[in-house]
Amino acid sequence: MADIKTKDIRNIALVGHNGAGKTSFGETILFNTNVSTRLNRVDEKNSMLDYAEEEISRGITIGLKLASVKWQDKIINFIDTPGFVDFFGEVVSASKVVESFVFIIDGSNGVDLGTENSWELRKKEKLAGLFVINKMKKENIDYEKVFQDIKNSLSESATMIQFPIGSGLDFKGVVDLISGKAYTYEQGKKSEIGVPDNLKDVVEKMKKELLEQIASSDEKLMEKYFEDALTQEDINNGFLNAIKNGILYPVCFTDSIENIGTDLVLDYIVNYLPSPSDLNIRKPIESETYPENPDNNSPFTGFVFKTNVEKHLGDINFVRVFSGTLKPGNEVYNSVKNVTEKINQMFINIGKERKDIDELTTGMLGVLVKLKSTKTSDTICDKSINVKFPPIEFPHANVSMAIIPLAKGDEEKISSGLSKLHEEDPSFYFKFDPEIKQTLIFGLGTIQLEVIINKLKEKFGVNVNLEKPRIKYRETIKKSASAEGKHKKQSGGRGQFGVCNVKFEPLPRGTGFQFVDEIFGGAIPSKFVPSVEKGIKDAFEKGVVAGYPIVDVKAVLYDGKYHDVDSSDIAFQIAGSLSVKGAIPQADPVILEPIMNVEVAVPEEYMGDIMGDINSRRGKILGTEHAGRYQKIKALIPESEMYQYSSQLRSMTQGRGTFKMEFETYEEVPRERVPKIIEEAKRFLEEQEK
Repeated sequence: MADIKTKDIRNIALVGHNGAGKTSFGETILFNTNVSTRLNRVDEKNSMLDYAEEEISRGITIGLKLASVKWQDKIINFIDTPGFVDFFGEVVSASKVVESFVFIIDGSNGVDLGTENSWELRKKEKLAGLFVINKMKKENIDYEKVFQDIKNSLSESATMIQFPIGSGLDFKGVVDLISGKAYTYEQGKKSEIGVPDNLKDVVEKMKKELLEQIASSDEKLMEKYFEDALTQEDINNGFLNAIKNGILYPVCFTDSIENIGTDLVLDYIVNYLPSPSDLNIRKPIESETYPENPDNNSPFTGFVFKTNVEKHLGDINFVRVFSGTLKPGNEVYNSVKNVTEKINQMFINIGKERKDIDELTTGMLGVLVKLKSTKTSDTICDKSINVKFPPIEFPHANVSMAIIPLAKGDEEKISSGLSKLHEEDPSFYFKFDPEIKQTLIFGLGTIQLEVIINKLKEKFGVNVNLEKPRIKYRETIKKSASAEGKHKKQSGGRGQFGVCNVKFEPLPRGTGFQFVDEIFGGAIPSKFVPSVEKGIKDAFEKGVVAGYPIVDVKAVLYDGKYHDVDSSDIAFQIAGSLSVKGAIPQADPVILEPIMNVEVAVPEEYMGDIMGDINSRRGKILGTEHAGRYQKIKALIPESEMYQYSSQLRSMTQGRGTFKMEFETYEEVPRERVPKIIEEAKRFLEEQEK
């Protein structure tokens, strides 16, 4: 691909809310660029982009898909991304290697949460943006309302560059406001027509406003505009600069199912969206050797933005070339892992199809196979330049489940499989928690975790169940109590003897454990005092009421006895633990539960239902605030009440609500709930003993 110039490459990601038609739009791109011979459809389960078993069965995109196509002698590398919030990590990955986001918006729904999240990401990554109002042939379309929604929710700089000819079932085509030409479509075939008489006045007015907005991005263009001397080249250059600098965000109209308008959007992508040389926004961390304007002759640098694990190929890595040229047989340096890798076969992707390629040049996206150590977020480069690009910051996972093997001896296979799946999707992770003795998996939502478990079975042959994670309860006391811990044992020869008198006092929440030595007169030699403390700590770890750690208690050692011969460290450790067992039941012990700080974002119409649901979960609402068209509800909710909240919130808000949570504090469990917690803890300990 030596003939590909960086200025002729367009890297875009299709983003937006679930169900807006991103994958269907991607299929029309493949059809219009002659990659596919028929217009494939997601609902017919023949999509070239959504081809994984989980995607076909669920009818949703789960992992990002890359496709490289040609249009007007330009290369368009487009990434189809998931719309479900569970898989937003894929959108974050895509944002690191493209110059533009193309927002696909359902013409009947308008701006949804997935669109808003992607818009915030676009701002963070300083990308160009283009809006496509899709599904224009659906009934009850109100494109003017959707357009206003975009302006109000996202940017006042959103500007129509097309005017639709009809809407709903009457949607036939569009007027291109830049050229002034009108097009209608019949079975996906475009025909140029004259601007309909009933639209001429509004089209002329909107075209004038658009040209004025384009010209306002540059003083010289503004002069030409007032002199009525703007050429088409001036308009194109001004349009590109306005988009690149965030002065203008074009809005166009399509129906991807009927293949209306997609070819015009492809024209806009190659004519008006920036190339890698127009918008060179990716810079490595602190590198003086990285070229200011990288090209094919620069030292090679690349960034791995996605890793997949395939049965026959093993690891495959999706890479963006930021400078230089990469060829099979090259040796590259992984500056993150500090290892050298040899490049084997290279491909360009077209959905599930791959084509061998002899080189990847600056700006291109491609696929590498059989690299031994390289994973997502790694930088590979020529050793002479030795740079690192910033790693991908994946969204925080706040949904967890416990994973239970169905067959004995599968633990190692499970761990190995989960490690590989974490490489594929770093927004998911897992760990064994020794306190609750469970392996926990963490993700952005329950659908993501279900997909992980299904992949574990499909790819690694391991069957597991998911169950509710055990809650990390704590125990504490509400009043002071004292007890004597006495350990005396004589069984021939040297015996064991240790006595300690300890007072236990409650401390403020979050203080932890304090130990105070108030021994006077040598009642216990100083060398045995640490042993008493250790015995108390060990007993605190095991708890008294339900087997949970005791916290926020001060232990005051004030008296005791010892024997010159029989006293020992172990004797005083046991004495210390016995003092705990004697005093804590007398100190009004209680169980504490973890309280989570929860923030729920929902459309305003769901506020009442969500707040009522939070109250039913024993939650305390702290307040609400506006966030665009959404409301954010802040609350404190017991962790035990948040199990499967992701699924329930999705159901209550038709998939438009999201939440995040983090630990806040511990609070006393209501007394009526204590017996159930004790019973569950007892049953768990019995199972562990078996």
